[in-house]
Amino acid sequence: MFTGIVTAIGTIREATQKGDLHAVIGCPWDPAGIAIGASIACSGTCLTVVERGGTVGDAWFAVDISAESVACTVPGRWVVGGRLNLEPALRLGDELGGHIVTGHVDGVGEVVGVCPEGDSRRIGIAAPASLAPYLAPKGSITVDGVSLTVNDVADQPDGTCHFSLNLIPHTAEVTTLGDLGPGSKVNLEIDVLARYLQRMQSLRG
Repeated sequence: MFTGIVTAIGTIREATQKGDLHAVIGCPWDPAGIAIGASIACSGTCLTVVERGGTVGDAWFAVDISAESVACTVPGRWVVGGRLNLEPALRLGDELGGHIVTGHVDGVGEVVGVCPEGDSRRIGIAAPASLAPYLAPKGSITVDGVSLTVNDVADQPDGTCHFSLNLIPHTAEVTTLGDLGPGSKVNLEIDVLARYLQRMQSLRG
């Protein structure tokens, strides 16, 4: 369980295709604080630590990424040099600063526009039709592991939808979202509450 509040940016140092894809991710943490078997959200994907090492401020951890996880996330995301938003799993008593995030990617979106709005940036993202029923103005969305608020939603004739959100300067600086531009692909996770409400409504119908 996560909250969508990114604590560091990691970089993929190694990516080796074995039975699964084995990746080594560098991060600015203390390796002593990374537990084997711990869950870490990597740009919105919950992965399990299988190895760790390094020094304080220059640590690394390794994960095995299944073919299913690779298929459900942004194409080309798991390559050497790729930057990832990192968040350790929520601990009992931690502040719930964002919203409840499971680390299970529901779909891939594409940035359709970025424009300045005050000191922030307004980002428009196209979401697949399968996610359209779960997106609503003022609702929560996880974009590459970052908890954000939907500003507005525009349904498209083909069943997909476009939604917009605001990215404040701090979030742009401490996550990879500051690098987004038209055509960028992002991992999307819908609000878990919206998921259950949609399921209940469909059964009633």
